[in-house]
Amino acid sequence: MRTRDDGTIVLQPHGEVGLDAAVELRQTLVHLVRRVRPCRLVVDLAEVTSLDDINAGTLVAIVPVADEHGVAVFLDNSPAGVADLLCACGVPQQRLRPLPA
Repeated sequence: MRTRDDGTIVLQPHGEVGLDAAVELRQTLVHLVRRVRPCRLVVDLAEVTSLDDINAGTLVAIVPVADEHGVAVFLDNSPAGVADLLCACGVPQQRLRPLPA
């Protein structure tokens, strides 16, 4: 996790994001949104090779929660398969910024 000069927090999971990462990912996102409350939170998915349904659901659910707390969440650099899954799960298109083709 890092903070950009403009205050944006960037969280960058990597590899297979499966059941073993579910609790940590959820707790981290909720803490950032409810306690830290940056203007922007970017989840950079460039290094994610696969994302299970539980974690996809967590990413979908954090968007409206963040909106309620004044935090704009963006899911950046998602590989095609991950982007398709997130879109199918209901991530608003304007929050999903996939890897350039």
